[in-house]
Amino acid sequence: MATPQTARSAERNVIFIITDDESPTLGCYGDSAAKTPAIDAIAADGVLFRNAFATTASCSASRSVVMSGLHNHRNGQFGHQHHYHKFASFHDVVSLALPRVMQRAGYRTGQIGKYHVAPESVFHFETYLKANSRNAVEMAEQSRDFLTDSADNRPFFLYFGTSDPHRGGGTDKSSDQKLKPNLFGNKPDHGAYPGVEEVFFDPADVTVPAFLPDTPETREELAQYYQSCSRVDAGVARLVQILKQADLFDKTLLVFTSDHGMAFAGGKTTVYEGGLRVPFVVRDPYQSQRGVETDAMISHIDITPSLLDFAGGLDTKKNRPKNMLDANKFWNEREEALLDNRNGNKPFASYHGKSWMHVLKNPNDHHHDTIMASHTFHEIQMYYPMRVVRDKDFKLIWNIAHPLPFPFASDLWAASSWQAQLAKGNDAPYGQMTIGRYVQRPEFELFDMQTDPNESTNLADSPGHADVLEKYKAKLKAMQKEFDDPWILKWQYE
Repeated sequence: MATPQTARSAERNVIFIITDDESPTLGCYGDSAAKTPAIDAIAADGVLFRNAFATTASCSASRSVVMSGLHNHRNGQFGHQHHYHKFASFHDVVSLALPRVMQRAGYRTGQIGKYHVAPESVFHFETYLKANSRNAVEMAEQSRDFLTDSADNRPFFLYFGTSDPHRGGGTDKSSDQKLKPNLFGNKPDHGAYPGVEEVFFDPADVTVPAFLPDTPETREELAQYYQSCSRVDAGVARLVQILKQADLFDKTLLVFTSDHGMAFAGGKTTVYEGGLRVPFVVRDPYQSQRGVETDAMISHIDITPSLLDFAGGLDTKKNRPKNMLDANKFWNEREEALLDNRNGNKPFASYHGKSWMHVLKNPNDHHHDTIMASHTFHEIQMYYPMRVVRDKDFKLIWNIAHPLPFPFASDLWAASSWQAQLAKGNDAPYGQMTIGRYVQRPEFELFDMQTDPNESTNLADSPGHADVLEKYKAKLKAMQKEFDDPWILKWQYE
């Protein structure tokens, strides 16, 4: 392991931390139930983004956006990469892919934890590290040698992907409820992962978000969720400790976010705020103004161009890498994918997103006036395309397959928080709506984000908002055209 002295040559390093299914349930976002001191400390010495959004609340699809700077309807990763779902991005995304462009900008690249995109040859890291992705402390320790490597004088880029706080690990059999809460990766019976001082939560003390019903089942599941989030925070604390010991903390950009919102019905797999709104904290030690918050609206499509901009590798005029890889030459030299459809019949020439580095310098700067969201699949059985346009005033959701009942991710369907309400019938309350309304959705949903941030009242059929509906339909069509969305055709024939 390198000593602090031998590690000092590395400057402008990057650690990108992405968690799995986490909403802005952090102390720095004002959540009084959360126990996240490490991330709160980064926010207190960095920039906290109040309006950060995923483009889709589905794991693989979202990660492909994070790692390409392109909406997933364009990059080709329409849904899950694993198992029989087998979605993958187009091969020519390699020209814009995050690990590839960071390497070409002079970085040594490493990945640990959850990956969940394809093809690997597109999203290729030089070094793959191994650890239990449910134990972020172990992940940090397993990253130590990579972070402090003195044999390579290039700056490092580490992609740090936890599996927490995703659902998993079975149910808590010790619960007194008939429907037992999911463990969210936690050990049963108050067990702990090696090296982790687990934080346990009383269901009575958790914060129930507006999109969930305040029931005993929901609270028990949230208590497990919060514990899983705290384990992530412990891993972040260990990363910071390692950086400080190696004299790298003030030479490393830290970015913390999630792929999308929490794994509850009304969050994950939806395009409601509970699905799309994510935590986003950035500490850039090279900025003089830190410890601030910003209302700038940013999107996951902005991550790759922003990190490349920090690395000095972004052509800001053409919004693409300065040292851009020639995809045709690359695949021909590898003799790979020669007969494949590599680009969807259109070259990948630039990013959909844009760098937010200017916001770190001037937190009062604007970024996007309007953002788009684009969901098509989660699991392959779950075809339910939704398209969204949102600004600070209104949000329009187009449920393209609205005659169909909304399809459920298998883990969300089994959730005690959902099943408890489902058993009460279609009229049972569920957050801001009913069970029946959640499952069978209208073609359009229009929400006033200024007066109704919890999306309780659909204004799409309101005569007084007919002009607003048409305005936002036009905005959505324009963004679909700008971002090459194949589903734009549905306006014409369905």
